[in-house]
Amino acid sequence: MTPSPPLRILLVSHYYPPHVGGIENVAAQQARMLAARGAEVTVLTSALPAAPPSAVDGVHVVRVPAWNGTENRAGVPFPVFGPRLSRAVREWVRWADVVHVHDTLYQSSWAAGLRAARTGKPLFLTQHVAVVEHPSALVRGVQHAVYGSIGRRLFRASHEVFVVNDAVAAFVRRFRGGGAELLPNGVDTSRYRPAPAGEIQRLRERWGLPARRVLVLFVGRPAPKKGYDLLLAARHPGYDLVFAGERPKHLPADPSIHHLGALSPDEISGLYRACDVFALPSTAEGFPLTVQEAMASGLPVVTTDDPGYASYGLDRTQVALLPRDPETLRATLRSLAADPARRAAMGRYSAGFAAARFSWPKHAQRLEESYRAALGTAEVPA
Repeated sequence: MTPSPPLRILLVSHYYPPHVGGIENVAAQQARMLAARGAEVTVLTSALPAAPPSAVDGVHVVRVPAWNGTENRAGVPFPVFGPRLSRAVREWVRWADVVHVHDTLYQSSWAAGLRAARTGKPLFLTQHVAVVEHPSALVRGVQHAVYGSIGRRLFRASHEVFVVNDAVAAFVRRFRGGGAELLPNGVDTSRYRPAPAGEIQRLRERWGLPARRVLVLFVGRPAPKKGYDLLLAARHPGYDLVFAGERPKHLPADPSIHHLGALSPDEISGLYRACDVFALPSTAEGFPLTVQEAMASGLPVVTTDDPGYASYGLDRTQVALLPRDPETLRATLRSLAADPARRAAMGRYSAGFAAARFSWPKHAQRLEESYRAALGTAEVPA
């Protein structure tokens, strides 16, 4: 039997590592895993300062100049591209067998998705979230306008739309007419794993964290949808707060707050193992990658009771799914800080759930099967 030719896959993401965020991490894992399966993978993304070389983990990365002022000034992650985007899209859509864009909200997705549709290239779309609640009426209005116009066109032009939960699937159906395919993100369980005996103390020393305090970890940007301010408002003498991610402009002068700044994935994985509880009081994020990473690291998870979790069947006695208010968050964290046996039981549940449900290799296999089905090529080996 003649082996199938390598697929040429164009992945499009508004950001890509080293920029920190969930969508870019998903795109990077997809690219790496698809390349490991023998595909030729090119990623089209924005060019930001200190970006690494164009070849990363066997993946060709095309970085197009973009203005990032909306994120730098207002915390809204929306790079604005210039005319070079059109030229890059024409070149790389022509090269590709299939085009896979991440989210319909971004300029790079519009350009690549519409180009693929016009030229007859199979288009795939991962829709990560629905409309995100935001304090700015302008930001909310832009989201609704985009989803109701260009977003609707991309949903309908896509051969298949992937989502991470039923809530986003319902959102997609409003615009697409047809359904969406549930495809959970994976997590690298070789990197994100529970701490072995003796490692916690060494890791805390590395970060200058207190040895005998209960540490509650937050990983992410100091943005409203992440719940950064909610967690600050929920601080209590019974535990310390540890933040990893972009530093905010203003941070309370409080010895129980430890802000470590932006860290590499390897550093973040060690920080999970150094802490006792993971807290993310975010909204409209589906099933965030940081929650998956924390679970794989064996941490008890405290997060928002978001509709995005419903399709995963989480045991609510083992994962704290809360309303978004600082009083409930504080009471839950205070209770966990005082109960090491409870933390241990929730941590064991987290690690077991992650090992059973979150697999990047299976995720990549499912993508390749979909791509080849659209192209009418051979079946994909496991």
